[in-house]
Amino acid sequence: MNGVVKVMNDKSNVNRYFRKIGRMGNSLGVSLPKNLAAKLNVSQGDEIEFVENDRGEVVLKKARQVQLPDHVRPEVLEAFFDVFEEDTGILEDLRDR
Repeated sequence: MNGVVKVMNDKSNVNRYFRKIGRMGNSLGVSLPKNLAAKLNVSQGDEIEFVENDRGEVVLKKARQVQLPDHVRPEVLEAFFDVFEEDTGILEDLRDR
């Protein structure tokens, strides 16, 4: 990958990053611009999550790396996150008001 980044700031004050897709072994990959990696607080070896919403948009975020307290079972936390993600549309609606 050649490291070329095109950043456009549109009228809604949203930064748009454009990158070319490159080959990484048998897969395809995209490198992150340094300033976007800093905003996501990610570095080499971290996991990222791609979330597609109902509008077909893909949101990129750092994957949760949680150290659970001894008294919290992982399946309880997972159920909490499932409920939270089910209600994302409600939360986005409240944010957009």
